[in-house]
Amino acid sequence: MQNIPLKKFTLSYALTNEQIEYFNTYGFLHFENFLSEEKTEAILKSSEKVQQDWIANDVKQINGIPIKYGIDEDGNKIVQRFAFLNKFSDEIKEFINLPELQALKRLMPEGARIGEDEKDGAVLNHYVNTPNSNYKQLGWHTDSARDLFYGKKPEQFINIGLYFDDSSEKNGGLRILPGTHHQGLLSSLFKKFYFLNNDADQKEVLVKAKKGDLVIHDGRMWHRVASSPHFGAESRRRVMYLPLIAGTYKPKDAKSKTPLYHKLQKLAG
Repeated sequence: MQNIPLKKFTLSYALTNEQIEYFNTYGFLHFENFLSEEKTEAILKSSEKVQQDWIANDVKQINGIPIKYGIDEDGNKIVQRFAFLNKFSDEIKEFINLPELQALKRLMPEGARIGEDEKDGAVLNHYVNTPNSNYKQLGWHTDSARDLFYGKKPEQFINIGLYFDDSSEKNGGLRILPGTHHQGLLSSLFKKFYFLNNDADQKEVLVKAKKGDLVIHDGRMWHRVASSPHFGAESRRRVMYLPLIAGTYKPKDAKSKTPLYHKLQKLAG
């Protein structure tokens, strides 16, 4: 793995110069103990209520974004990728309005905002390694490449990730290629086979996070989620992402069409 100084920080109401420099250099920041156990559990429980409702009503998509289902270790149907979860959870709405999150706008161009109505809104990914899971891993990709399907050059945005489980190689974990947010367009498009390649890279870095930690990364950076070597509950990894974006406001609603990149990702498994 790449030898870089893996630092963990505390997020307050303003970023420090060290934090800004670290992010600009490596493309990510890890904030420890951002949310209490009580508040983290409250968000998780609210998502479970939404899950019950979506399963009962066979919800297939929200604002054009497909909902990904699978089967857990007990044979129960679960949602493995929520979209626009913030529209259904007061706890997530409260989280989005935390003043500390406003400090992250310093890393973006003027006019940055959390995309509550844009991209896929608040996304909660539930990885679990079972025979009928549809989310065991996620191959190499950059988040910004989806801009190409909207006919524009990949732009900077930041994914704000809140962890609901301790995350390490035990349950797969987030693997990143630090500094690749500085790459050119060709490297952004062709450095890896999107979603199809999940091979380890000698320069990748494993992000080890605890429940309640906040890890942000530049959407232009290459990253993947590895499969856990374990099965069932021991492999579980749940993370919620919020997009921090700038530029033209482009909200989605119930009439929005499914973006092509979601269809391609489905083909990639």
